[in-house]
Amino acid sequence: MLNFSFQNTTKILFGEGQIQAISQAIPKDAKVLVTYGGGSIKTNGVYDQIVAALSEHTWFEFSGIEPNPSYETLMKALDPIREHGIDFLLAVGGGSVVDGTKFIAAAAVFEGDDPWDFVAKGQPITKALPLACVLTLPATGSESNIGAVVTRDGNKLPFSSPLVRPLFAVLDPAVTLSLSDRQISNGVVDAFIHTMEQYLTYSVNGKVQDRFAEGLLLTLIEEGPKALAVETKNDLAIRGNIMWAATMALNGLIGSGVPQDWSTHMIAHELTGAYGIDHARTLSIVLPAVMKVRKEAKREKLLQYAERIWGLTDGDEESRIQRAIELTEQFFTAMQVPTRLSHVDLGEAAIDGLIAKLTQHGMVKLGEQKAITPEISREILIAAL
Repeated sequence: MLNFSFQNTTKILFGEGQIQAISQAIPKDAKVLVTYGGGSIKTNGVYDQIVAALSEHTWFEFSGIEPNPSYETLMKALDPIREHGIDFLLAVGGGSVVDGTKFIAAAAVFEGDDPWDFVAKGQPITKALPLACVLTLPATGSESNIGAVVTRDGNKLPFSSPLVRPLFAVLDPAVTLSLSDRQISNGVVDAFIHTMEQYLTYSVNGKVQDRFAEGLLLTLIEEGPKALAVETKNDLAIRGNIMWAATMALNGLIGSGVPQDWSTHMIAHELTGAYGIDHARTLSIVLPAVMKVRKEAKREKLLQYAERIWGLTDGDEESRIQRAIELTEQFFTAMQVPTRLSHVDLGEAAIDGLIAKLTQHGMVKLGEQKAITPEISREILIAAL
């Protein structure tokens, strides 16, 4: 196991009706800016619960944070922050709203020329407004980690800082009952691939991390399709297990002390940036191709994955690995997401542009061994056709 330092300070308020707890979790003298997306929280009852919980607070709101939040939209939030002296942010929504609010938290007190510099140039974040969140779409794990992804001019780039980790996160499975099938599918697949990025690398004998990761994968495989099935889609126990799995998949725990990949994400980000495809659906296209192209480098873990997740013990190594990849694709298909570029109407003509963007963004040594060059990324995209 590799040396590591692990700390997660986000307080989790889990369960039905927990939105009311924010009335005590946010200081009464705080000036709060509630951030959210397109307004679905006003039709599913979440907004009314927020209003009730903040009845004794001074608060304002900023809406319109889109999926794959854009720099241009997020910068508009700085005006009400300055106008009203905002000193606390409450993100209400899915991972995009939380990611966007993390950017706002750092941008609001950024002392450089352009807040984009801490995204594109890695300029250190030295301070940020405190933030918390009410999660409505379990997927990204952003509710209790230090990372975020923001898009500007077709460039979808990550940044991270301990200063933007939410102070608390409300996880009420009941608020997910209004999600569309597409949102449910995206969330389950996103969480699944977050887990795989930290698990499907090479062994360092991190038995605890492996078993935790395998438990998350098995849970998502078991519960994901149930959340889409008519007879079980309103089961709060199923939604609760998916919600907690998504949080645990990227709160830092399973990735501590083990190598991590993230090549699927970096390649997939370029698909979203260029074509606006849902994040999870780019991941489901790229991961199987990564598994195929990087099969030798990942052989030991692929065999472990085949046995422990899919129960594959018969046949030679090659056939077990191939079958594990096929079953992974079948799971994605069951979750109603694409597994090929052709499924989103893209062909080989798109690959040159994607490789150019990867190179432009410095993504030239990807993967757990930093061995995925632009040439290998091209092989991966060809395998994804």
